[in-house]
Order: sequence, then C-alpha cells, then structure tokens
Amino acid sequence: MRPVFVQFRCTPGKTYEVAEAIYDREIVSELYSTSGEYDLMAKIYVPDDQDVGKFLSESLFDIPDIRRTLTTMTFKAF
Repeated sequence: MRPVFVQFRCTPGKTYEVAEAIYDREIVSELYSTSGEYDLMAKIYVPDDQDVGKFLSESLFDIPDIRRTLTTMTFKAF
C-alpha cells in the first residue's frame, strides 16, 4: 500500500456534504478540513497493484460538489 494525499476544493457551502460522502466510501484513513485554496485533505492508502489515478477516479472523484482536486504522491517515509 502506498499513501497519497488528496486535497479537495468543494462547491461553497457543500464541504460537510462532500466530507460525509468521502467517509461513506470507506477508503480514506484520515480526513481533515483545511484552510487555504482547498477545503479538505485526505490520506488514502492505494493498493500497490492499483493505478493511482484510476483508483482515485473510480473511488472518489465522482462525488457531487467536488470542484477540483490536487493529488500528492509519496515516496519514502523518514
């Protein structure tokens, strides 16, 4: 499993609904509200045998009121 971080920008006023929908998918290990350009940040463990983009697209990115995402790949823990 490899961890990736995904930030979500939501339609104004819909952040809590998006957060609930993300949790309902049961694939995030952590989910935070954030300040700045994005509203939420999730830590997700992607199975090693899965393509990250396809996994995230099929698992999360169809949730209504997600306006934009930013995915950060991880490589090594120190």
